[in-house]
Parts: sequence; structure tokens; C-alpha cells
Amino acid sequence: MVSRAVVLLSGGLDSYTAAAIAKSEGFALCALTIFYGQRHAREIESARAVARALGVERHLELTVDLRGIGGSALTGAIEVPRDRDPSAVAGIPSTYVPARNTIFLSLALGWAEVLDAHDLVIGVNALDYSGYPDCRPEFITAFEALANLATRAGVEGARFHVHTPLIAMSKSDIICRGLALGLDYGLTHSCYDPAPDGGPCGRCDSCVLRARGFREAGTRDPLVLR
Repeated sequence: MVSRAVVLLSGGLDSYTAAAIAKSEGFALCALTIFYGQRHAREIESARAVARALGVERHLELTVDLRGIGGSALTGAIEVPRDRDPSAVAGIPSTYVPARNTIFLSLALGWAEVLDAHDLVIGVNALDYSGYPDCRPEFITAFEALANLATRAGVEGARFHVHTPLIAMSKSDIICRGLALGLDYGLTHSCYDPAPDGGPCGRCDSCVLRARGFREAGTRDPLVLR
């Protein structure tokens, strides 16, 4: 019997790769994409394209608008940082969305219970993660414990596992792994503050990390080739 996994699919490079790795390990994928009021909502279109490319079993799109909470350059009237080295930035950057991964994983957990699935997949990364606290191994371990305490399935003996296949990989390692799996990164979107036509700005932290990853992987970003 094939096991289902609920994968958080943003349309970005990391979530695409994490989902593909889960698929290569034999999981049937149920993809969850969340519109949370992000200024880079262009990624929702990419998530749909990626879901089709992966041949997911189901693709659920939810709207949980976090703009009312604010506190982030991705959901509020705060300028997106540009033209800097993200790895040299001290502290947590303004593009951090308060409790985002906690909220997203909670939604994935709820859907997993309904699907009788016990595996969640998220493309967090603790090396090229731009200082986000909810991309660390400690957070994933704590959430996994919570999942097994706070659900009917957990109380009745099921054990949830949060898969983080990219957590110890560099961006270039992620790209190389994805290319080995045959992924088309031209389907993805990474930019925090895209142009009106949806094209990447090339200057935000996410664009900088993506460009560095492709450069270190010794290959060209298909989005730049367009």
C-alpha cells in the first residue's frame, strides 16, 4: 500500500525539490498551497504548474490571509530588502512572516488527519535560510512532538513525521539534487517582490540566494534564460 504524504507546496524551488524527493521515496503526494496575502502571490501560479509536473494525487489551495497580522515585508507595507548578502545579515530579517511555518504545518496536519496520512513534507533549509527561526531542526522536532500530542490520530497511536529532506543542504546541493530528479526549475518562482509581469527582481534576498545556488551548482537558472 502506497503511503500518502501532505506536502507544503509554495511554487518555490525548495518546496518543489522536497516534494520530488518525497515522490522518489514512494509517497503519493497531496499538495497544500496557501495564499496568505503574500506580495509575491505569483508563486501560486507556479505551485499549480509544479503540482501538475509532479502528478500529485490532490492539490488543495487554502486562503489564510495574514495581512491583518502584518509584521512582515511580505504581508505588510514594509520595504523588501534588496542588494545585500543575506548570509551576512544579523538577526531575523523583515521578510520573516510571524509564525508562518507553524500555521502552515498546522493546516497540513489537519488535512493529514482527514486523509489518514501521517507524513508531512516541508522544504525548510537551515543553511541558506536567511535567519528564519521556523526553518531550524529544533522547530521541526518540537512541531512533530506537538502533532503527536494534539491530534486524535496521535492519541489513538498514530505517529506523525515531518520530513525535511533539504534541511542540511546548501542551495546548490538542492539544485543539483532536483536536476538529478529531472525537475524543471523554470516552473518555479522565488522572488519576494516580483515585477508587474511576474518576473524576478534579481535583487531581493531570495533572488540573491537562488542566483548563488545556480552559480555554485555550475548551471544556469532557466528563469534568467527567458
